[in-house]
Amino acid sequence: MLAAVSFAVLLFLSRREEAAPETASVLKPFSRIAMYLYKRTGGCIPKRFASSQVEKDLLQLHPGESGEYLKTMYYVKKTAICMALAFAGTLFGAAARFSAESGIILQEGGMIARESYEKESREIGLTLDYEEKQLEFTVDVEPLLLSGTEAEALVDAFVERLPQYMAGENESLEKVSSDLNLEERYPGFPVSVTWESSRPGILSNEGQIFSLEEAQEVILTAFMSYGACEREEEFCVTLVPPELSEEETAYRELEALLIQSQGESVRQTEWKLPDEWRGEHITWRQVVDDNSLFLWAATMIVSAAVFFFLDKDLHGQLEKRQKGLRREYSEIVHKLVLYVGAGMTIRGAFQKLAGDYEAKCRGGGKNSPAYEEILYTCRELHSGVSESISYENFGRRTGLQEYIRLSALLAQNLKRGNSTLLERLREEAEKSAEERLQQSKKLGEEAGTKLLLPMVLMLAVVMAVIMIPAMSNM
Repeated sequence: MLAAVSFAVLLFLSRREEAAPETASVLKPFSRIAMYLYKRTGGCIPKRFASSQVEKDLLQLHPGESGEYLKTMYYVKKTAICMALAFAGTLFGAAARFSAESGIILQEGGMIARESYEKESREIGLTLDYEEKQLEFTVDVEPLLLSGTEAEALVDAFVERLPQYMAGENESLEKVSSDLNLEERYPGFPVSVTWESSRPGILSNEGQIFSLEEAQEVILTAFMSYGACEREEEFCVTLVPPELSEEETAYRELEALLIQSQGESVRQTEWKLPDEWRGEHITWRQVVDDNSLFLWAATMIVSAAVFFFLDKDLHGQLEKRQKGLRREYSEIVHKLVLYVGAGMTIRGAFQKLAGDYEAKCRGGGKNSPAYEEILYTCRELHSGVSESISYENFGRRTGLQEYIRLSALLAQNLKRGNSTLLERLREEAEKSAEERLQQSKKLGEEAGTKLLLPMVLMLAVVMAVIMIPAMSNM
């Protein structure tokens, strides 16, 4: 109750807050509350439970965007998800608590209220505090047991209702064409019953009717017991062959008509289905397995599961980006060596790389994190940022040692002159090529390890194919 009131108050206080446009509708109330709390606490609470690595990952994944905005939206989203889970858990916990309390039948003074006589026995757990020990018991609480005239009256009422229970889907016991409903206990009466058929070959003790060509009479004996009261009753049951309904008769006639039609057309290339029956025109439709509804439902379930339970690992995205940066580093350095060796300046080389990348993207090429950073650096240069600061920002945004080393090399040569720049770039290109070779070897070894399990499974299949026939011939 307190959780519901707190949620309602927070929802009212945060009514003027705006949730992010991409926020799911289910999470929007919690997102508004999270934004309200974040602003009122100055963002200090979520930051205490977050690592500095998260903030670094956000800045590297979204270069150029405001760091404070990224942190705010990330912490608000995380807080909203946690609040939604906590609220759902609170609701389930309250429901479980209510269900548990409703099942408590032990009253003060050690009194246990019994259920009415028509109810089933109920199993409960008891704990006994004995000195400094605790003893646990599991007991069955039997319902109220009638005795004397009350028990006799209960059995009499049961005997009167028993033919209706026995008949099941049949109209009465005088005309039985389908299985009887012979149970050990019937709802509303705590009387135990066992059955015995005089002709089990036609009607079993469980009420099952076997093949029957003409009407037959069978005596069913019911042995009833309730407490100390026992009684035996006999019921005469008349079994008759099942009568076919109009629908069943029509089905059998049409089935015979189909069989006859197919038999007459087996020597023909096409089978013409009957189009007339009982003087009326009929049409046929083919039944196909249409799983569209199932696939749609499965898609909805999977979509909901992906949306609510897929954990978008922020650091995993960063690692994927860093792998792409490392993979393209050697290519970028070699291109810089080529352009600088041809007489271009570093700024001109960066603009050339950015221009080629933009043309490639317009032609349908894939995005590249490394070339995106180069393009961002060129835009910084166009906006008036100095070359040395732009190159330093370039290395800092990537967060990788290789790019930081390259950016430092470019910035230092701007300050000290470009006399040794080409030589240093060639050394960096050779070093990057060697590192890329080592990385390729490492990836090859990892691929071999991943293939080990499939190879073992294939070996097991081959051994089974060889050994099973050999053992079967022994």
